[in-house]
Amino acid sequence: MTLIMGVLNVTPDSFSDGGLWLEPEAAVEHGLQLVAEGADIIDVGGESTRPGALYVAPEEERARVVPVIAELASRGITVSVDTMNAATARAAAEAGAAIINDVSGGLADETMPDAVLETGLQYVVMHWRGRLDAADSKAVYEHTVAEVRRELSQRVTRLLQHGIDPDRLILDPGIGFSKNARHNWQVLAGLPEIERLGFPVLIGASRKRFLGALLPEGAPAVDRDAPTAVVSALAAQAGAWAVRVHDVPSTRIAIDVVRAWQAGRDD
Repeated sequence: MTLIMGVLNVTPDSFSDGGLWLEPEAAVEHGLQLVAEGADIIDVGGESTRPGALYVAPEEERARVVPVIAELASRGITVSVDTMNAATARAAAEAGAAIINDVSGGLADETMPDAVLETGLQYVVMHWRGRLDAADSKAVYEHTVAEVRRELSQRVTRLLQHGIDPDRLILDPGIGFSKNARHNWQVLAGLPEIERLGFPVLIGASRKRFLGALLPEGAPAVDRDAPTAVVSALAAQAGAWAVRVHDVPSTRIAIDVVRAWQAGRDD
């Protein structure tokens, strides 16, 4: 059944929760809370990827995430590190991380494939066309799903040629990255096409701007948790390996509903 990846941003400037968990003790406490609420994986990130986010030096990124990863992993929690930096990925692996979640798919740091190969961790390869900008200048598609699928396939081919075990790869179609609202909905509706590449698929739509468009103007980001839960349920129904979310309880309930629905159909 679809896993829940709980978001733990150890950053001052993430778009919906920046600064809340910047101190290691607060971050660990929140990670434990996410697990208690039903998260299967905790995704720890030390650099925001929102448009206009400040660059974080690798040393600062490691200082933010490694203590948190080490403490959570020591308690038997499955942890992923949300990073585009190979040195951070290596440090996270040494601290006990099980997954490298790289929104650039190895394009931001050319040494990342080496780190994946050396650590042997699972590796999330996201569809990425470069760092986000306010104008979404890279959000241009003629056939959105086909292009996302092709670009992901090309990236996978390069990683396999590098010697990375295909069983370690997980794909993420990059909801909200170089995509406008229409593109995001097209990718979500086309999830089966992405899955036909033959790899587990992670969906990260939580609290993103395109969901806010469904709400009254000016609604805060936390109000996007309800539509996020619906997306989680539909993604689970479509066979997603995992969903990455800020609010675990609503998504846990949504996925439990899908599980009960499917069990009723199978009886």
